[in-house]
Amino acid sequence: MYKRLIKSLAVFLSIGLLSTHLSAQEGHPLKGSWIGEWSENTALGEFVLIVMDWNGEEVTGMINPGTDNMAIENVELDPSNWSVEISAGGYTIEGVIQSLELPSRSLVGSWSSRGGSGDFEIVRQ
Repeated sequence: MYKRLIKSLAVFLSIGLLSTHLSAQEGHPLKGSWIGEWSENTALGEFVLIVMDWNGEEVTGMINPGTDNMAIENVELDPSNWSVEISAGGYTIEGVIQSLELPSRSLVGSWSSRGGSGDFEIVRQ
């Protein structure tokens, strides 16, 4: 009976440690598909889809993949306050990652280009 209790406890602890380890493997905080709005963007519309990836050295990706896509040219991430600046196709997006600990974190801030500016908010899917 004592051996069975120890074995059950070992299995329980192993599962607990494994599940903690797996949930912690989120990768880069910007990696993934993000959907949201950049308000008052008359050139491209207010809805935006951004797909970002981390190749181990830099964040790469695409804004609005499809017919009016823009390759992401540069991403600056400041982990001291989780601020982000994304440059693509004449647009600059500046924001702060909110709810970083959640898989459905958001990036909230503003966008600007020669054609205008407005509020910006996307949520990771």
